[in-house]
Amino acid sequence: MTLKTISAANATALDKDLMSVGAFSLDQLMELAGLSVSQAVYKVHPPSQGKKVLVVCGPGNNGGDGLVAARHLSHYGYKPTICYPKRSKTEIYQRLVTQLENLDIPVVTDFNSAIKDADHVVDAIFGFSFSGEIREPFPSIIEALERTQVSVTSVDAPSSWNIESGPPKSGPGKTFQPTALISLTAPKPLVKFLNGRHFIGGRFLPASVAEKYDLDIPPYSGVDQIVEVDRSGQKL
Repeated sequence: MTLKTISAANATALDKDLMSVGAFSLDQLMELAGLSVSQAVYKVHPPSQGKKVLVVCGPGNNGGDGLVAARHLSHYGYKPTICYPKRSKTEIYQRLVTQLENLDIPVVTDFNSAIKDADHVVDAIFGFSFSGEIREPFPSIIEALERTQVSVTSVDAPSSWNIESGPPKSGPGKTFQPTALISLTAPKPLVKFLNGRHFIGGRFLPASVAEKYDLDIPPYSGVDQIVEVDRSGQKL
């Protein structure tokens, strides 16, 4: 069996279908994504291995998923810190930050200082829709992720990776291999370059939408929002 993946263009189209035909709002999709991320972190790095989780967020939807995940992680008993160096001024993200501040979750901008105290890192900088040049402060953050001995869970894509061709040939991220990746809705072609653990979080995808994009809905267990798969897409 071959793991079925979805291109960046089709992933964008699928999201539009979910918000039109599927009647999901952006808030709902971000909440479901962040919940999946939090469950993946719980599998990869349970609280018994250290509760200090640094969630580094980019300015777009991937960062929003990280903000949601941090809120859930706090309720699981972790002590998350948010590194959010380029805050979005969009209302949805501002509300997510307020929710975190109401839980006394620190929001900082200095990644290098914050990672010194972290037991685990969530990479929620760039997702499938990112393209173009990586601008500061993110190149230095991605280089720090390459060097760190702390375990890392990446959200939908290891930041700096091309959705189709994986790690860049040069520059920040060329040697970046996260401990785990949580693919949201469906895996992207870059997973063939992944050496770490792989989770899928998409337990909301209507069968009709999965069929339209030729995707397999994996067998989720119990109330889990995620499933761990091997390179062939088989559940572990």
